[in-house]
Amino acid sequence: MPKLPNCDRCQFYSHDYQIVCAVHPGGPASDTCLDFRPDPQLEGKQFVDFLGIGEVYENPYSSDPNQEQWEVEGASYYNGELILQPKERWSREQQLELIDWHPMFTGKCPQCGYEFDRDWSARVHWDCSECGWMDDTV
Repeated sequence: MPKLPNCDRCQFYSHDYQIVCAVHPGGPASDTCLDFRPDPQLEGKQFVDFLGIGEVYENPYSSDPNQEQWEVEGASYYNGELILQPKERWSREQQLELIDWHPMFTGKCPQCGYEFDRDWSARVHWDCSECGWMDDTV
């Protein structure tokens, strides 16, 4: 059963899109909830649906009702400061492919199969002493 209109005003409401509340994770079984307890911190605040079509409301997650809760794609806010995420050097597919062949993960030279010693704590370069293969990924 989906959540009720009063669920977001309840003390047990989880503020999670997958779980409605701690008592009824999937929502109450009827059109009323016997476990509803009004949250005193939300008293007097106005809410609208997630579309907010032309209506003004107070954001329950901000002390400033005029502050929009949004983030720039590729960035996020930390302690009020916008932090840009660094550009990825490789795509996700390239990163997964690297795990399959790079000596750091396999312990072997991708060209000749030479096994590197297992003390990798101080290793920076993965150049092969047998065939001369050089690691150009760093």
